[in-house]
Amino acid sequence: MAVSAATQGLWIRAMPVLFVLLWSTGFIGARFGLPYAEPFTFLTIRFLCTLVVLYLIIRVMREIWPRTLKAWLHIAVAGVLVHAAYLGGVFSAIDQGMPAGVTALIVGLQPLVTACLARSWLGERINRNQWIGIILGLAGITLVLGEQLDLADPATLFTGFGPMALLAALLALLGIAVGTLYQKRYCTEMPLTTGTFIQFVGASLVLGVAALVFETREIEWTPTFVLTLGWLIFGLSIAAILLLMALIRRGEASRVASLFYLVPPVTAVEAWILFGERLGPMALTGIAVAVFGVAMAVRQPADAKP
Repeated sequence: MAVSAATQGLWIRAMPVLFVLLWSTGFIGARFGLPYAEPFTFLTIRFLCTLVVLYLIIRVMREIWPRTLKAWLHIAVAGVLVHAAYLGGVFSAIDQGMPAGVTALIVGLQPLVTACLARSWLGERINRNQWIGIILGLAGITLVLGEQLDLADPATLFTGFGPMALLAALLALLGIAVGTLYQKRYCTEMPLTTGTFIQFVGASLVLGVAALVFETREIEWTPTFVLTLGWLIFGLSIAAILLLMALIRRGEASRVASLFYLVPPVTAVEAWILFGERLGPMALTGIAVAVFGVAMAVRQPADAKP
């Protein structure tokens, strides 16, 4: 039993780190795959393939399904927000010319939005250390991505993309923030695998309609696209999403949201490794600041109950 408890404790501590590593590759996957498929089409194919994999997992593990129609509807709504709105917005913004770094910076504001909404919607108390951590996280993201932006000249900040790209990124920010809170409030008893299946059904319907209305639905099935699609299905839509649902179930929404502050710095490191994007002293300082901020925001008080 001692070994089992120790292993379980190690896994629980590793979950946030693993989630950040997996989630950060989403921006990289978008950059690799979008040249070969339009964003809504790309995501619809990804979600439909994910549904097949999830269904096989559910059958093998004999997972239970939510028992009421109300539960199904709540889970589907959460899926539309967390998957369709968030990923649809991110992929659309990048597809319309917004740099992945700028997109990550905008979406990286999620912890601030989530913390403020959680205070009024869920009644969560945001303590002083959490607020300081949230502010430090935002400052760290700004430093990391500042080298990619012309912050000295606001007039050229958004060069290369139009207002629709900015609107898409803001939709992604709102979708993931509200979706996290909605999940926490209405879907805490959701079975992870079957609940995630229902979420992807809702997201697939919304994005499928969007693809039919707004896109040509043409796909270039190159090796790069197939490999990217495979990683996004198994690494992101299966592993990372199940981790996110588990983290939301275990912790306060504002603490879970604080983990997203680490995604842009980690993405910047991955982009440096894969695409040769430079990480200068300011970016390295920003990574350190963001890590420290997240540590403050997610740290449980000493008198907190386990």
